[in-house]
Amino acid sequence: MPLFNRVLVQRVAVETKTASGILLPESAQKALNQGTVVAVGPGGRAPDGTKLPMEIKVGDDVLLPEYGGQKVKLGDDEYTLYQDVDLLGIMSK
Repeated sequence: MPLFNRVLVQRVAVETKTASGILLPESAQKALNQGTVVAVGPGGRAPDGTKLPMEIKVGDDVLLPEYGGQKVKLGDDEYTLYQDVDLLGIMSK
């Protein structure tokens, strides 16, 4: 579980093939700026010491910034750790 106001996100896999079946080389693949929340910290603290609840919950699909976050590898899976304020939005289902 992440600490404070941090969120662990697994990015959506990049498409390696076009709709017509053409395989794309790695140089042509674009990283998608969306992912799924895997774990959420308990929340941050305001300057007066009160606890700030998290708006994001496990399972939310979120929009990610193009740069930033801390890459984390757990076993064979790769994740990115963000602070809650760095995430751009929650995608509605």
